[in-house]
Amino acid sequence: MKLLVIEDEREISESICQYFAGEDFLCETAFDYRAAIEMINMNEYVCILLDITLPNGNGLDILKELKKMEKADGVIIISARNSMDDKIKGLETGADDYLVKPFHLPELGARVASIIRRRSFGGKSQIALDHLVLDVFKKTLKLKDEDIPLTRKEYELLLYFIGNKNKVVTKEAIVEHLWGSHIDMLDNYDFIYAHIKNLRKKLVQAGCPDYIKVAYGLGYKFTIH
Repeated sequence: MKLLVIEDEREISESICQYFAGEDFLCETAFDYRAAIEMINMNEYVCILLDITLPNGNGLDILKELKKMEKADGVIIISARNSMDDKIKGLETGADDYLVKPFHLPELGARVASIIRRRSFGGKSQIALDHLVLDVFKKTLKLKDEDIPLTRKEYELLLYFIGNKNKVVTKEAIVEHLWGSHIDMLDNYDFIYAHIKNLRKKLVQAGCPDYIKVAYGLGYKFTIH
């Protein structure tokens, strides 16, 4: 899952990215208004961490741009401004949450996780599909109380499929979501095929139906009724 950190203080940006890398997120960064606008135009994020005060512009204008573009990215404002007026204005403009600097990174992590659950899974920490139970907190998968061991990328891939169940997702969208926009893909999708093949195999061997269908010429579809 991919985050965008829009923060002009590089030390803060780096510490946030290091923390979330340890939580298996991909972090991309923008240090000024123009770079941030370019990033949100090119990419989709599960959450954007947004400072209000930026070189060449204002974070609230980025919120307005996201709203105008009808983007579904979650947004948490991270700001040194602690006034009630700023908080109300940020939330009314479209932010999901507002966190005042300085803050503890685990608190920021919990707020990001809350937004992802709320936006993608109705606020649930456990997702039940047929007899499968995916625990978003523990990052585990069980079938009838039996663990199905997944690698980190297999887990992220399954979570992405579940969040887009019964929809066709392209190989490009999968790469963008799981590996970020800076991966050198060349013309070879073998690494995508390998992860999907291994995930399908583990689910079927555990006794699941083959949920992941190939949409020829388009991508893949996680089909469940």
